[in-house]
Amino acid sequence: VVTSPAAALKELLENSIDARATKINVGVRQGGLKVLQVVDNGKGMAPEDMYMACERFATSKLKTFEDLQTITSFGFRGEALASISQVARVKIVSMVPDAVCAYSASYADGKITAARDGQAAPRPCAGVPGTTVTVEDLFYNMPTRRSANRNASEEYRGIADIVTRYSIRYSSIAFSCKRLGDNSGSDIKSTMNATVLQNIQLAFGKNLAQELLDFKFEIDGLGVSGSGLVSNANYNLTRRTFILFINGRLVDYAPLKKALDSTHSEFSPKGSHGFFYLDINMRTEDLDVNIHPTKR
Repeated sequence: VVTSPAAALKELLENSIDARATKINVGVRQGGLKVLQVVDNGKGMAPEDMYMACERFATSKLKTFEDLQTITSFGFRGEALASISQVARVKIVSMVPDAVCAYSASYADGKITAARDGQAAPRPCAGVPGTTVTVEDLFYNMPTRRSANRNASEEYRGIADIVTRYSIRYSSIAFSCKRLGDNSGSDIKSTMNATVLQNIQLAFGKNLAQELLDFKFEIDGLGVSGSGLVSNANYNLTRRTFILFINGRLVDYAPLKKALDSTHSEFSPKGSHGFFYLDINMRTEDLDVNIHPTKR
Protein backbone atom coordinates (compact mmCIF):
# COMPACT_ATOMS: atom_id res chain seq x y z
CA VAL A 1 0.00 0.00 0.00
CA VAL A 2 2.76 2.47 0.96
CA THR A 3 5.05 3.03 -2.00
CA SER A 4 5.56 6.79 -1.70
CA PRO A 5 4.64 9.76 0.51
CA ALA A 6 1.65 10.43 -1.75
CA ALA A 7 0.41 6.86 -1.28
CA ALA A 8 0.72 7.21 2.50
CA LEU A 9 -1.13 10.51 2.38
CA LYS A 10 -3.99 9.01 0.38
CA GLU A 11 -4.59 6.46 3.14
CA LEU A 12 -4.47 9.09 5.87
CA LEU A 13 -6.88 11.38 4.02
CA GLU A 14 -9.35 8.54 3.64
CA ASN A 15 -9.18 7.86 7.38
CA SER A 16 -9.99 11.53 8.03
CA ILE A 17 -12.92 11.45 5.63
CA ASP A 18 -14.21 8.27 7.30
CA ALA A 19 -14.00 10.14 10.62
CA ARG A 20 -16.42 12.73 9.16
CA ALA A 21 -13.91 15.55 9.28
CA THR A 22 -14.93 18.91 7.84
CA LYS A 23 -11.38 20.32 7.93
CA ILE A 24 -8.23 18.45 6.89
CA ASN A 25 -4.82 20.13 6.99
CA VAL A 26 -1.74 18.51 5.46
CA GLY A 27 1.79 19.51 6.44
CA VAL A 28 4.89 18.28 4.59
CA ARG A 29 8.64 18.48 5.11
CA GLN A 30 11.18 17.26 2.52
CA GLY A 31 8.50 15.94 0.20
CA GLY A 32 6.88 13.92 2.98
CA LEU A 33 9.94 11.74 3.50
CA LYS A 34 10.98 13.63 6.63
CA VAL A 35 7.54 14.62 7.94
CA LEU A 36 4.01 13.97 6.67
CA GLN A 37 1.30 15.28 8.97
CA VAL A 38 -2.49 15.15 8.64
CA VAL A 39 -4.66 17.10 11.08
CA ASP A 40 -8.44 16.69 11.04
CA ASN A 41 -11.42 17.72 13.16
CA GLY A 42 -13.18 14.37 12.86
CA LYS A 43 -14.72 12.26 15.58
CA GLY A 44 -11.36 11.12 16.94
CA MET A 45 -10.37 7.90 18.70
CA ALA A 46 -10.96 6.87 22.28
CA PRO A 47 -7.72 5.92 24.11
CA GLU A 48 -8.75 2.26 24.28
CA ASP A 49 -9.01 2.16 20.48
CA MET A 50 -5.53 3.59 20.04
CA TYR A 51 -3.92 0.33 21.15
CA MET A 52 -4.96 -1.36 17.91
CA ALA A 53 -4.80 1.63 15.57
CA CYS A 54 -1.67 0.33 13.83
CA GLU A 55 -2.36 -3.40 14.17
CA ARG A 56 -2.81 -5.38 10.96
CA PHE A 57 -6.36 -6.48 10.14
CA ALA A 58 -7.74 -4.34 12.99
CA THR A 59 -10.69 -2.17 11.99
CA SER A 60 -13.65 -0.51 13.66
CA LYS A 61 -15.52 -0.22 10.37
CA LEU A 62 -16.84 -3.78 10.04
CA LYS A 63 -19.19 -5.37 12.53
CA THR A 64 -20.25 -8.56 10.76
CA PHE A 65 -18.89 -10.72 7.93
CA GLU A 66 -21.83 -9.63 5.76
CA ASP A 67 -20.59 -6.03 5.97
CA LEU A 68 -17.92 -7.00 3.44
CA GLN A 69 -20.62 -7.10 0.77
CA THR A 70 -21.76 -3.52 1.34
CA ILE A 71 -18.62 -1.57 2.15
CA THR A 72 -19.07 2.19 2.16
CA SER A 73 -16.07 3.23 4.29
CA PHE A 74 -12.44 3.47 3.22
CA GLY A 75 -10.19 1.91 5.84
CA PHE A 76 -12.01 -1.35 6.49
CA ARG A 77 -8.96 -3.60 6.13
CA GLY A 78 -6.80 -2.18 8.91
CA GLU A 79 -3.81 -2.06 6.58
CA ALA A 80 -2.92 1.59 6.05
CA LEU A 81 -1.63 2.65 9.47
CA ALA A 82 -0.16 -0.81 10.01
CA SER A 83 1.80 -0.58 6.77
CA ILE A 84 2.95 2.97 7.46
CA SER A 85 4.13 2.08 10.98
CA GLN A 86 6.30 -0.67 9.50
CA VAL A 87 8.32 1.81 7.45
CA ALA A 88 8.14 5.05 9.46
CA ARG A 89 7.88 6.50 12.93
CA VAL A 90 4.22 7.25 13.62
CA LYS A 91 2.66 9.42 16.30
CA ILE A 92 -1.08 9.82 16.81
CA VAL A 93 -2.79 12.46 18.96
CA SER A 94 -6.54 12.05 19.14
CA MET A 95 -9.47 13.44 21.10
CA VAL A 96 -13.13 12.53 20.96
CA PRO A 97 -15.76 15.27 21.33
CA ASP A 98 -16.52 16.34 24.92
CA ALA A 99 -13.44 14.54 26.28
CA VAL A 100 -11.43 16.17 29.05
CA CYS A 101 -8.16 15.79 27.18
CA ALA A 102 -6.52 14.24 24.14
CA TYR A 103 -4.32 11.14 24.14
CA SER A 104 -1.01 10.59 22.42
CA ALA A 105 0.77 7.40 21.33
CA SER A 106 3.84 6.57 19.25
CA TYR A 107 4.08 3.42 17.15
CA ALA A 108 6.68 1.16 15.61
CA ASP A 109 6.02 -2.06 13.72
CA GLY A 110 2.30 -1.80 14.47
CA LYS A 111 2.72 -1.57 18.25
CA ILE A 112 2.64 1.28 20.73
CA THR A 113 6.16 2.04 21.84
CA ALA A 114 6.97 2.36 25.53
CA ALA A 115 7.41 5.80 27.06
CA ARG A 116 10.22 6.71 29.46
CA ASP A 117 8.38 5.09 32.35
CA GLY A 118 8.33 1.81 30.44
CA GLN A 119 4.57 1.78 29.84
CA ALA A 120 3.28 1.19 26.30
CA ALA A 121 -0.02 3.04 26.53
CA PRO A 122 -1.69 6.20 25.22
CA ARG A 123 -0.71 9.21 27.33
CA PRO A 124 -3.05 12.11 28.21
CA CYS A 125 -2.04 15.39 26.61
CA ALA A 126 -3.40 18.74 25.48
CA GLY A 127 -5.37 18.74 22.26
CA VAL A 128 -8.54 19.59 20.38
CA PRO A 129 -11.26 17.25 19.07
CA GLY A 130 -10.06 15.30 16.07
CA THR A 131 -6.93 13.41 15.14
CA THR A 132 -3.38 14.35 14.21
CA VAL A 133 -1.24 11.69 12.55
CA THR A 134 2.44 12.52 12.17
CA VAL A 135 4.60 10.25 10.02
CA GLU A 136 8.35 10.83 10.33
CA ASP A 137 11.35 9.43 8.47
CA LEU A 138 9.36 7.47 5.91
CA PHE A 139 11.31 4.42 4.68
CA TYR A 140 14.06 5.06 7.26
CA ASN A 141 14.53 1.29 7.55
CA MET A 142 14.33 0.65 3.80
CA PRO A 143 17.30 2.44 2.22
CA THR A 144 16.70 0.91 -1.20
CA ARG A 145 13.09 2.11 -1.25
CA ARG A 146 14.05 5.54 0.06
CA SER A 147 16.72 5.98 -2.61
CA ALA A 148 14.18 5.05 -5.28
CA ASN A 149 11.89 7.92 -4.34
CA ARG A 150 11.92 11.12 -6.34
CA ASN A 151 13.42 14.37 -5.06
CA ALA A 152 11.53 16.36 -2.45
CA SER A 153 9.95 18.78 -4.94
CA GLU A 154 8.56 15.97 -7.11
CA GLU A 155 7.26 14.07 -4.09
CA TYR A 156 5.55 17.23 -2.88
CA ARG A 157 3.87 17.68 -6.26
CA GLY A 158 2.53 14.13 -5.93
CA ILE A 159 1.16 14.96 -2.48
CA ALA A 160 -0.42 18.20 -3.70
CA ASP A 161 -2.03 16.31 -6.59
CA ILE A 162 -3.69 13.85 -4.18
CA VAL A 163 -4.99 16.69 -1.97
CA THR A 164 -6.32 18.49 -5.05
CA ARG A 165 -8.22 15.45 -6.29
CA TYR A 166 -9.85 14.79 -2.93
CA SER A 167 -10.70 18.47 -2.48
CA ILE A 168 -12.61 18.35 -5.77
CA ARG A 169 -14.63 15.23 -4.93
CA TYR A 170 -15.19 16.17 -1.28
CA SER A 171 -15.85 19.84 -1.86
CA SER A 172 -17.81 20.14 1.40
CA ILE A 173 -14.53 19.60 3.31
CA ALA A 174 -11.97 22.37 3.74
CA PHE A 175 -8.55 21.07 2.66
CA SER A 176 -5.18 22.73 3.00
CA CYS A 177 -1.66 21.63 2.10
CA LYS A 178 1.59 23.39 2.90
CA ARG A 179 5.31 22.88 3.39
CA LEU A 180 6.12 22.90 7.10
CA GLY A 181 8.50 25.68 8.00
CA ASP A 182 7.53 27.70 4.94
CA ASN A 183 5.94 31.00 5.95
CA SER A 184 4.50 31.67 2.50
CA GLY A 185 1.21 30.01 3.47
CA SER A 186 -0.71 27.07 2.07
CA ASP A 187 -0.22 25.95 -1.51
CA ILE A 188 -3.74 24.49 -1.49
CA LYS A 189 -6.56 25.99 0.55
CA SER A 190 -10.16 25.13 -0.23
CA THR A 191 -13.15 26.32 1.75
CA MET A 192 -15.85 24.32 3.46
CA ASN A 193 -19.04 23.73 1.46
CA ALA A 194 -17.53 24.84 -1.83
CA THR A 195 -18.70 23.34 -5.12
CA VAL A 196 -16.84 20.89 -7.33
CA LEU A 197 -16.49 23.59 -9.99
CA GLN A 198 -15.16 26.13 -7.50
CA ASN A 199 -12.44 23.75 -6.35
CA ILE A 200 -11.51 22.87 -9.93
CA GLN A 201 -11.13 26.59 -10.60
CA LEU A 202 -9.02 26.94 -7.45
CA ALA A 203 -6.69 24.15 -8.58
CA PHE A 204 -6.59 24.57 -12.36
CA GLY A 205 -7.58 28.16 -12.98
CA LYS A 206 -10.56 30.19 -14.12
CA ASN A 207 -9.90 29.70 -17.83
CA LEU A 208 -10.35 25.94 -17.59
CA ALA A 209 -13.34 26.19 -15.24
CA GLN A 210 -15.17 28.38 -17.76
CA GLU A 211 -14.67 25.80 -20.52
CA LEU A 212 -16.04 22.78 -18.65
CA LEU A 213 -19.24 21.03 -19.68
CA ASP A 214 -21.19 19.18 -17.03
CA PHE A 215 -23.14 15.97 -17.61
CA LYS A 216 -25.04 13.25 -15.80
CA PHE A 217 -25.82 9.67 -16.75
CA GLU A 218 -27.67 6.59 -15.53
CA ILE A 219 -27.54 3.04 -16.83
CA ASP A 220 -30.90 1.38 -16.27
CA GLY A 221 -30.85 -2.09 -14.81
CA LEU A 222 -27.21 -1.95 -13.68
CA GLY A 223 -27.56 0.44 -10.79
CA VAL A 224 -24.85 2.68 -12.23
CA SER A 225 -25.12 6.46 -12.32
CA GLY A 226 -22.82 9.39 -12.18
CA SER A 227 -21.89 12.90 -13.15
CA GLY A 228 -18.84 14.68 -14.41
CA LEU A 229 -17.16 17.58 -16.10
CA VAL A 230 -15.23 17.56 -19.36
CA SER A 231 -13.36 20.33 -21.13
CA ASN A 232 -14.79 21.86 -24.29
CA ALA A 233 -13.24 20.46 -27.47
CA ASN A 234 -12.12 23.99 -28.37
CA TYR A 235 -10.10 24.29 -25.17
CA ASN A 236 -6.66 22.68 -25.46
CA LEU A 237 -4.51 21.45 -22.60
CA THR A 238 -0.83 20.57 -22.85
CA ARG A 239 -1.45 17.43 -20.79
CA ARG A 240 -4.46 15.31 -20.00
CA THR A 241 -6.06 15.44 -16.56
CA PHE A 242 -8.14 12.41 -15.59
CA ILE A 243 -9.87 12.26 -12.20
CA LEU A 244 -12.08 9.26 -11.48
CA PHE A 245 -13.97 8.43 -8.30
CA ILE A 246 -16.10 5.31 -7.92
CA ASN A 247 -18.35 5.23 -4.87
CA GLY A 248 -16.25 8.02 -3.43
CA ARG A 249 -12.92 6.21 -3.96
CA LEU A 250 -10.12 7.63 -6.06
CA VAL A 251 -9.47 5.11 -8.82
CA ASP A 252 -7.11 4.88 -11.78
CA TYR A 253 -8.67 2.89 -14.64
CA ALA A 254 -6.56 2.82 -17.81
CA PRO A 255 -9.22 1.43 -20.23
CA LEU A 256 -11.65 4.25 -19.39
CA LYS A 257 -8.87 6.81 -19.63
CA LYS A 258 -7.94 5.49 -23.07
CA ALA A 259 -11.57 5.52 -24.24
CA LEU A 260 -12.02 9.14 -23.16
CA ASP A 261 -8.80 10.16 -24.88
CA SER A 262 -9.89 8.45 -28.07
CA THR A 263 -13.29 10.13 -28.06
CA HIS A 264 -11.84 13.54 -27.21
CA SER A 265 -9.29 13.29 -30.05
CA GLU A 266 -12.10 13.00 -32.60
CA PHE A 267 -13.36 16.49 -31.76
CA SER A 268 -10.21 18.38 -30.85
CA PRO A 269 -7.03 19.48 -32.66
CA LYS A 270 -4.25 16.95 -33.01
CA GLY A 271 -1.91 16.86 -30.03
CA SER A 272 -4.33 18.55 -27.61
CA HIS A 273 -5.57 16.97 -24.42
CA GLY A 274 -8.68 17.19 -22.31
CA PHE A 275 -9.78 17.51 -18.69
CA PHE A 276 -12.02 14.71 -17.43
CA TYR A 277 -13.68 14.47 -14.02
CA LEU A 278 -15.97 11.50 -13.37
CA ASP A 279 -17.87 10.65 -10.20
CA ILE A 280 -19.50 7.22 -10.63
CA ASN A 281 -21.86 5.50 -8.20
CA MET A 282 -22.79 1.83 -8.33
CA ARG A 283 -24.22 -0.85 -6.08
CA THR A 284 -21.74 -1.68 -3.32
CA GLU A 285 -22.28 -5.42 -3.84
CA ASP A 286 -21.12 -5.03 -7.45
CA LEU A 287 -17.82 -3.40 -6.54
CA ASP A 288 -14.93 -5.31 -4.96
CA VAL A 289 -12.91 -2.54 -3.33
CA ASN A 290 -10.36 -5.06 -2.07
CA ILE A 291 -9.36 -6.35 -5.50
CA HIS A 292 -6.23 -4.18 -5.67
CA PRO A 293 -4.56 -2.31 -2.78
CA THR A 294 -3.95 0.78 -4.91
CA LYS A 295 -7.48 0.82 -6.39
CA ARG A 296 -6.27 0.24 -9.95
